[in-house]
Amino acid sequence: MGGVSTNSAYVHRVKYLTDQLGDAGVDVVGALFDLTSQRLVRLAVAITRNQCDAEDAVQAVMVRIATRPHQLHSARCAWAYLLQMVRHEALTVLRKRKRLRGLGSLADLVIRRRVDEIELQETNRAVWSALRTLPAEQAEVVVLKIWEEMTFQEIGEILEISPNTAASRYKYALNKLSAKLAGRREEVLHD
Repeated sequence: MGGVSTNSAYVHRVKYLTDQLGDAGVDVVGALFDLTSQRLVRLAVAITRNQCDAEDAVQAVMVRIATRPHQLHSARCAWAYLLQMVRHEALTVLRKRKRLRGLGSLADLVIRRRVDEIELQETNRAVWSALRTLPAEQAEVVVLKIWEEMTFQEIGEILEISPNTAASRYKYALNKLSAKLAGRREEVLHD
């Protein structure tokens, strides 16, 4: 799998920790979790549409790494491989839980950092709410492109699709998001 070059400092920190997995073993898993969990959960939420399911997927991957650290340690690009592991686990969680309950809201994904940022929170909710309406295949491309700053080539490798398919899904997703968010803007202007 090719290297993820768009966020090289972060990728190097992940690589540093995964290199230690071979030597220090499971003691490094906590540091790896601290570094990557927020980003991994964000990807998993795009797939599962549920914060708890996303966290379960990330936790399952971390347990797998703790019990078999060589998998991640021997990967050519640890960050891309970790993203792929979480994607596969999120899809598994989604399949298992989809029958048991409906898809949840992404509103709980919005992190409240300051009380005086109410407008920013409302915007985040609107974006995540609009993102939730997209097909999962489009939402995961948006998350990887915007928040993980990946190229379509890198996204294609992680999702096991062609770069053109990734770009197409991204284009369709942005068109849908623009239409949904434009409708919300109209509501705000008329209120």
